[in-house]
Amino acid sequence: MEILKLAIAEHPFGKNLEPRFLKMLAGGAAHVSFKQDQHIFREGEECDFTFLINSGSVAVDIYSPTKGAITIQTLSDGEVLGWSWLVPPFRKHFDARALEVVHAISIKGQYLRDLCEQDHDFGYELLKRFIGVVANRLQKTRLQLIDIYGDN
Repeated sequence: MEILKLAIAEHPFGKNLEPRFLKMLAGGAAHVSFKQDQHIFREGEECDFTFLINSGSVAVDIYSPTKGAITIQTLSDGEVLGWSWLVPPFRKHFDARALEVVHAISIKGQYLRDLCEQDHDFGYELLKRFIGVVANRLQKTRLQLIDIYGDN
């Protein structure tokens, strides 16, 4: 567990997190890897995990009946994949697939929800960090829309 605690502390998401919170996160964490082109999850699936990406890149895709998979974002080292564990009904909104070999830390969603209920200080800290992830995604999506449709 100490190795996971250190790995979380070194990830941008875990920077400056209180030691007791790092220990709590590490309790539900594991190191995971995904092969190139492997689907990490698909839209509509239950959201059981969040991933702190250590290396590699992940395509976040939506599916269009006429165009197939459309990559709307690419995530890489130091980013977070998956926040739907936080929002009922806890279902994925996108597909995610490894563009190359990906090494990450996975943390169980139900475990995180339980910790947030048990320790509201932990929950508030985690929410602040995840709302930053969501805000960043919205900003990137906004910029993509401007690129596609222009700013007129």
